[in-house]
Amino acid sequence: MHYQNTLAFAKQADENDVLKNFRNEFLFPQHNGENVIYFTGNSLGLEPKNAKEALLTELEDWAKYGVEGHFHARHPWFSYHEMFKQPSANIVGALPEEVTAMNTLTTNLHLLMVSFYRPTKQRFKIICEKKAFPSDQYALESQVKYHGFNPDEAIIEVAPREGEHTIREEDILQTIEQHADEVALVLFGGVNYYTGQLFDMEEITKTAHKAGALAGFDLAHAAGNVELKLHDWQVDFAVWCSYKYLNSGPGSVSGIFVHQKHGNNPDLPRFAGWWGNDPKTRFLMEPGFVPAQGADGWMLSNAPVFSMAVYKVSLDMFNQAGMENLLAKQKQLTGYLEYILQDISARYDNCDLEIITPKEKSKRGCQLSVFTHGQGKKLFDYLMQNGVIADWREPNVIRMAPVPMYNSFEDVYKFGQILEKGLQKNF
Repeated sequence: MHYQNTLAFAKQADENDVLKNFRNEFLFPQHNGENVIYFTGNSLGLEPKNAKEALLTELEDWAKYGVEGHFHARHPWFSYHEMFKQPSANIVGALPEEVTAMNTLTTNLHLLMVSFYRPTKQRFKIICEKKAFPSDQYALESQVKYHGFNPDEAIIEVAPREGEHTIREEDILQTIEQHADEVALVLFGGVNYYTGQLFDMEEITKTAHKAGALAGFDLAHAAGNVELKLHDWQVDFAVWCSYKYLNSGPGSVSGIFVHQKHGNNPDLPRFAGWWGNDPKTRFLMEPGFVPAQGADGWMLSNAPVFSMAVYKVSLDMFNQAGMENLLAKQKQLTGYLEYILQDISARYDNCDLEIITPKEKSKRGCQLSVFTHGQGKKLFDYLMQNGVIADWREPNVIRMAPVPMYNSFEDVYKFGQILEKGLQKNF
């Protein structure tokens, strides 16, 4: 695609977009009577228009059936989570039995670390990325302490080199190899929340296994955003939230992946709950936990139907759109935002817009993180006051994510026009 910083180009690109009609399925916040330019789907996705109807369906069935809704609701609550298996598997590249929807993100990370972080005196270290999302940092630190180890010794962070913003893949692999005799777990974010860097999960997993360790990933910024093949990559486990790119609503249900090689091992230690028990014996109410097959064996409680109802609306749209189409548009749309930023930055001496997200399309998703040298928070505030919803991260970064499901090329073009006006003010 040969980009141009013109409204005519943006309109033609939108006209050619096979996904253009999905934009009409979402509710946009308003600014002066018009849709905002919403570039923060990497933090919270927009509300699907059908979310209210989906919730009302479950509320009506609750009113009509009471407890019998578990069996007689239009979407019976007893088996509600089963509707999420195939569409979730399509998004993360898994077998349906390897995934399930349950709990929330950090809860699930802790639950899976119970099974997959089993430190010994010799092999106790965790290797992770520097500047991982705080919840991951806190989870790792508390798990290490729980097992009686010192986080300063047990947690090995791989950082960018001096003067660089992203982490070199060879440094990750070398660190794993360097600590091969002591590492128990390698745990990275699939996409780093701050820089937007997409890690090579297949190679990290392969190197971790070669070292005798397990490999897990927090896919909060990856699920629904980048291509994932968790089963084929032999990833041991993964977790993700559903309220960012997957549009399920604030604080909504999380998802987990447990590879088939682990999911059917009933002897693998875990924290057990009633809904994770084998459904054939669940209602016998007898002591002695017998885990269900696959990822369901890590479930604790029955499905939170109301939040999952909204999630199902979004997953249906993902199924209709197709990940292949979404990924293709993601590359084009993010590339256009990159082009607009570079075009404008080259014409203004008062602000260097340094994109710290990798330039290679294979190393990023929707998100571009931009250092705003010379302008900073005042420029971000100007954007927000003029109908652009983005995200600010200290010390001087604006994160923007043009989401292919509902953002348009015209959104990107209009953003550029607002950005230029802000630069002309010369804060």
